[in-house]
Amino acid sequence: MNFLKRLFNRKSETVTRYQIVTDKGNGTFIYSGKIYQSDIVTACLLPYKKAVSKLSPLHVRKSKDNTEIFPEPYMRFLLEEPNTLLTMQKTLEKIVSPLILSGNAFILIVRDINGYPLELFPIPAVSAEAVYQNSELYLKFIYQNGKTYTHKYDDIIHLRMNMTENDLFGEPVMPALSKLVNLVETIDKGMEKAIKNSNVIKWLIRFNSSMRPDDMEKQIKLFDDTYMDIDKGHSAVAHDIKSDVQQVNFQNYVPNFPITESIRQRIYSLLGVNEKIVQGTFNEDEWNSFYENSIEPIALDLQSEFTRKLFTRKERAFGNKIIFAANTLSCASLSTKLQFVSMVDRGAMVPNEWRDLFNYAPIENGDKPIRRLDTALVEGGDEDES
Repeated sequence: MNFLKRLFNRKSETVTRYQIVTDKGNGTFIYSGKIYQSDIVTACLLPYKKAVSKLSPLHVRKSKDNTEIFPEPYMRFLLEEPNTLLTMQKTLEKIVSPLILSGNAFILIVRDINGYPLELFPIPAVSAEAVYQNSELYLKFIYQNGKTYTHKYDDIIHLRMNMTENDLFGEPVMPALSKLVNLVETIDKGMEKAIKNSNVIKWLIRFNSSMRPDDMEKQIKLFDDTYMDIDKGHSAVAHDIKSDVQQVNFQNYVPNFPITESIRQRIYSLLGVNEKIVQGTFNEDEWNSFYENSIEPIALDLQSEFTRKLFTRKERAFGNKIIFAANTLSCASLSTKLQFVSMVDRGAMVPNEWRDLFNYAPIENGDKPIRRLDTALVEGGDEDES
């Protein structure tokens, strides 16, 4: 309903404002700095960054008779080197954190005078505001350096996650995540204080007569030098009637393991990872599950957004599209990889594709499909045998 109102009634220039980054949380402890500086959050984001950065963008032109890979040289260069500062791998890596945490990531398309894309730049925005100017949608960004820029929405690759109430922007996980991070930081502060308290005063010397401060300092130093030096090996403490010695016992509170483990698991669940994915101890089934649940939706969003923003409707009608290929078999077991030799024998894979599963270098003529001599194309399959 909100979308229809904006479609047919655009008198109001400002549509909606969306805060992308939230730095502070609520509660007794105010989290200072950016939330991805938390060690647990960083550990959860690393598998996403590594997996998304491995996606390989390809320009494909598919017709009824043929499929071409990178038919246009300018698109090959754009997808290999989006700008003079970043490769495509690093460009994808930069957009992962804002996409996962804020639900939105933006890439600016710089075009030439003919409208062809020249460069792609990740937008380091703190906030984004959707506005209409002359019935066209623009996004007004506030960058991390405080400057404001406005770009046409058709020139922005907009990736989104968790779309619910808003028609344009994805929903962030920051409000829920910041509460859990605050709990972790509070526990860490308590443990730090407990460690420091373990090194404070352990003995109390009460003097039975008045003494000058200098004399008390001398007596305390004498006590330390005599009885606190473990090399001297004293098993008992002697003192005269001038003073009483009493040991001070500190009982520091340290949270038990189930509490901290429960909070960590809640953060893992919120960010879609688990212990094995974070620590890299997964098997091929566990990795495939993570890929299908968390990485594949990002790859599909990348494909659709890159295709509709880099190509016109006429170009898409001729079969032009961008796909993000992923080798999900890189973590497969050796036996699984060896089973794919049957696909090479039947021409479903070329030898170099199979060798790539083992991280082997390509060989000459390895990009040509081969077929075993005891296999052949089926001819006359619909004829009755006599």
